[in-house]
Formats: sequence, C-alpha cells, structure tokens
Amino acid sequence: MMEITEGSFAVAEAVRLCRPQVVSAYPITPQTHIVEALADFVANGTLDAEYITVENELSALSACVGASAAGSRTYSATTSQGLMLMAEVVFNAAGMRLPIVMSIANRAMGAPLSIWNDMQDSISLRDAGWLHFYAEDNQEATDLHFLAYKVAEDPSIQLPVFVCFDGFILSHTYEPVDILSQEQADRFLPAFNPADKLDAKDPMSFGMYATPDYYLEFRYEMDEAQKRAKDAIAKYGKEFGTLFGRDYSAFIETYRLDDAETAIVAMGSMCGTVKDAIDEMRAAGKKVGLLRIRVFRPFPIEEVAKALAHVKRVAVLDKNVSLGSRGGATAIEVRDAMYGSAIPVKGYILGLGGRDIRKKDIREIVSLSEKGIGDQFFGLKKELI
Repeated sequence: MMEITEGSFAVAEAVRLCRPQVVSAYPITPQTHIVEALADFVANGTLDAEYITVENELSALSACVGASAAGSRTYSATTSQGLMLMAEVVFNAAGMRLPIVMSIANRAMGAPLSIWNDMQDSISLRDAGWLHFYAEDNQEATDLHFLAYKVAEDPSIQLPVFVCFDGFILSHTYEPVDILSQEQADRFLPAFNPADKLDAKDPMSFGMYATPDYYLEFRYEMDEAQKRAKDAIAKYGKEFGTLFGRDYSAFIETYRLDDAETAIVAMGSMCGTVKDAIDEMRAAGKKVGLLRIRVFRPFPIEEVAKALAHVKRVAVLDKNVSLGSRGGATAIEVRDAMYGSAIPVKGYILGLGGRDIRKKDIREIVSLSEKGIGDQFFGLKKELI
C-alpha cells in the first residue's frame, strides 16, 4: 500500500510489521518520532509488545540485551550521543550474538553540539560487530528493517544490525513509501524461534567471563559470522525482491558507472544529489558514475574492486572523518579494496554537522579528482580557521 508518509513513521510501521516482542528506547532528536509512534502502537493495541521505558540509552539497549537473551525479538532506535552512551552494550550485544535490530537516524557527534546529520555516530562503532545497512531513501530505510531481522536471526549469523538513515534529511521528510501488509511481512519474516535462550529448565550463560585462553576465538567467530552474512544478505535480499519487487541482494548499487572514467563512491541520501550532478556532467560530456554502498559491514571488498576496476580515478565522499588518518572511513575501506590497483582513490570529507551538499560541490570534487587533488576537508570556510 503506497502512502505519502514521514520517514520516521514509515520506519515505525515497518518495525510494527516485524512483530517485535520487546521495544526499549530513549527518545533523542532526530529519532524521537520512531519511538513515539511505536509507543502509540503498543498503547492502542496494534502492536502486541512490551514497551520498556528507561532513564537513558544505556538502559534501553541493556533491556534489549536481556529480552533478546530470553528469546524475544527486540528493537531499539537511537542516534549520536545516545549511541555513544550505549557503546559498551553495543559491543556486548554483538559479543553475545544477539539478533537485535536498531535504527540509527544518523546525526553528528559533539562537541560542539549538533543535532544535524552526518554519519560519524554509526561509523564510530563500525568495529563493534554489528552489521551496517545504509539507506538512500525512505523506501529503502523501511524495507531494510525486514531484511535486518531476517539476516540477524539466521542461525548461522546471530549478529545485531544497525539500519542507518540520514537524520532529518530522511527521518523528517515525507516521501511515497510502499508499506507491506501484515500478511506480506509474515510471509517474509517468520516468528522468532532462537535455538539458544535463557531458560531456568535448561540453564546456560551469555557474555560470560573469558580468559586469554578463549577470548581470541570468540572474536574470530564473530568475524566468520560477518563473512557468512554476505551470503545471507544476498539470499534474503533476493527473496524480498521476488516477493515484493524490490531486490536488496546487492551490497552496492551503480549508476552510469559502466563506461565512467571518474567513479564517485558514497552512502546514504546524498547519493540522490550525486545522481543529479552526474546527469548534468554527462550532458556536458564528462564520463562520471556512482557506486553507492548499501552494506558497510560486512564491507563488500570484492564487489567494490570489481565495479571500479575499469575507471581512471575514484572520488570517495564521506560524511564522517577518521581523525588523524587519511580521509573518512569509507575512503579507507575503498583504498583497501583497491589495494594493488594503480587507480588513485581520493577522499573528500563533506556535509559534516548537516552542511548542505550541492550539485556544484559534486562537480567541483570531480574536477579536483581529475587534477589528483584530494584527501581533504571539502568546503572549508577559511575565514573561520
């Protein structure tokens, strides 16, 4: 059913259709509308779940950890400082192999305080063990929640998932979204039936103490599960496409890349602006294309390397910065994927703290990459430095 709806409400509708049994979250801008809607669903009886109100984000994810370990399908949502407050539990949830799904309405990190969008929050926890999905629009942000639960709860994976979408730019924007019916959602996502859970009749432990004799193997198993998730994402993403016409089996999406000389690599909502800029540059005779990354963890190393093998140069756009390194996190990952290639990969940090990304910015970045200039903050106001 197609509806023109706010991104946050579309996400909340998708979560409701996934039938979580426990929802625990603390409201924080720009995530608040999601959990407000879910609280309403529980209150009016359209979602049969326990909604746990807590005093902060650390408690919110802690409640989800306990509920998931006890065998419940669980959900939370957060952003920015809230995600950092729960960082300890983010690592615990992955280490305990709990298939929690959490929406991240991406927002800049303080200090200085900013409520506007960039991707520093979720990117800062890219090594915590969670799978990372990044949506370009609200349709994708909605659909990826179904895929997230399906992959997370696969017995061969059992890892939690971040479903990331740009705060305000998507969370507070009204777009047409095709909302599944409950029957359709149930057809794709069966009831959660974990193989292992806390049970007084069959005692077991989650997140126990590990000496140096055992710890390394736990991290190895998590890394292996991340690798297995590639096949699971492809399998279930294709199944979703077969059922509903929107295929999410690919980790990357390309736009006018086949004959491109310059490839732009990006994630999230700015890819729409990039596509418009590419159309204009193509009309002017420049061979430019886009590689959009939808799944950041596990990172699609082989797919990126193959898709970019024919281009002359790569310009990576990052709405985050890996301070003290060479660019943002995406640029670092793409350079690793392209290791051994003679193709230059330049990184550009832009849009931090919600600064606008315009078509003329994309054109200027392409010009810089053609001159071999990169690995820099783009659009700095020199008078403020």
